[in-house]
Amino acid sequence: MDDGAIDLKRAAREAAYNMPLADIDPSDPELFRNDTMWPYFERLRKEDPVHWSTSPEAEIGGYWSITKYNDIMAVDTNHEAFSSEPTIVLPDPDADFTLPMFIAMDQPKHDEQRKTVSPAVSPVQLMNLEPVIRERSGAILDSLPIGEEFNWVDKVSIELTTMTLATLFDFPWEDRRKLTRWSDVATAAPNSGLFSSDDPEIAKAEGRAELFECVDYFLRLWNERVNAPPQPDLISMLAHGESTRNMDRMEYLGNLILLIVGGNDTTRNSITGSILALSQNPEQERLLRADHSLIPAMVSETIRWQTPLAYMRRTALKDVELGGKTIKKGDKVAMWYVSGNRDEEVIERPNDFWIQRPRVRQHLSFGFGIHRCVGNRLAELQLKIIWEEILKRFPKIEVMGPPRRVPSSFVKGYEHLPVVIPSKT
Repeated sequence: MDDGAIDLKRAAREAAYNMPLADIDPSDPELFRNDTMWPYFERLRKEDPVHWSTSPEAEIGGYWSITKYNDIMAVDTNHEAFSSEPTIVLPDPDADFTLPMFIAMDQPKHDEQRKTVSPAVSPVQLMNLEPVIRERSGAILDSLPIGEEFNWVDKVSIELTTMTLATLFDFPWEDRRKLTRWSDVATAAPNSGLFSSDDPEIAKAEGRAELFECVDYFLRLWNERVNAPPQPDLISMLAHGESTRNMDRMEYLGNLILLIVGGNDTTRNSITGSILALSQNPEQERLLRADHSLIPAMVSETIRWQTPLAYMRRTALKDVELGGKTIKKGDKVAMWYVSGNRDEEVIERPNDFWIQRPRVRQHLSFGFGIHRCVGNRLAELQLKIIWEEILKRFPKIEVMGPPRRVPSSFVKGYEHLPVVIPSKT
């Protein structure tokens, strides 16, 4: 870590502990862009684990921050008191642009729609996908330059996850990078650099236009699949599923965005996070290279350490007592998975990247209850395979500078990670 990064983290710690507790707002995207949110969550876990936060963003306003592991578990599994509707993010949806999706639905509709797509990531399908993912991983890695700096995020993480996603959708191969773009646009802030202007209204209009392009593209695929025999791809499953075949355009778009973001952003950021974590913890990399049987544990530890989605929102359906506070009916509740995964009272040495950690699968990154990530095993499979193939080829991957992170408090990810591969095995 360079001196500038150390100074930034020291300043963040001073700011976190010197400001009035009531002023702490973990939803500030700049905290995540600069990777300086950690002392704020640390203080909240110690002093006010069920914390009323107020965002200056009008569409967010006031909300509860839940920052400890067991409290997050209590909210995530209490579906009678906490609803996933109308959305899983803190900003309320615009009345004229609401995107229903099964992750933002309650029972029974959630269960019916989830059941429709879950066969795409069943154990049998994963067994069929494994050789495909392995072949593509090898081809991607073999195409990388040796001795030249490149962006790992673009060349490896995005490419592998986009290829896998295109396979799950049976999406036209030559257009697969559209999936990456739509995923980025769906979760982007106005100042993300993805739009022609940082002006929120311009960015919003451009983002909507691209998402309408997305649903129109997928409607053409829907019309092809609905008139053909059912196939084991996600579009065919949606088109033929009893609970999804009558979706309107916006619900179709909502579920597409869910599947695209869920299948793209989270896995690609964990792949990049694993490179960064091992670079920052060379003794752990030495252990991994000496014993490849540690790969599955390293994958689980990466998913905890990275926490690719920082939070999920719920809305209280009734008054609930939690942590000595009363959450009122209608209040927004943010379950900060990124904080719960560093809870000192539950997880030993939580700030360490430790691939031999006892109970290494004990983390919150996939959520709990009925909304536990449907593609969690596919995410783990992709990370496992890419690292098996990396270790066959490269004695070292050198990180050449700090990552550039996504300016988002929801998707905890990377835009750029400069690396050099000095040589091949």
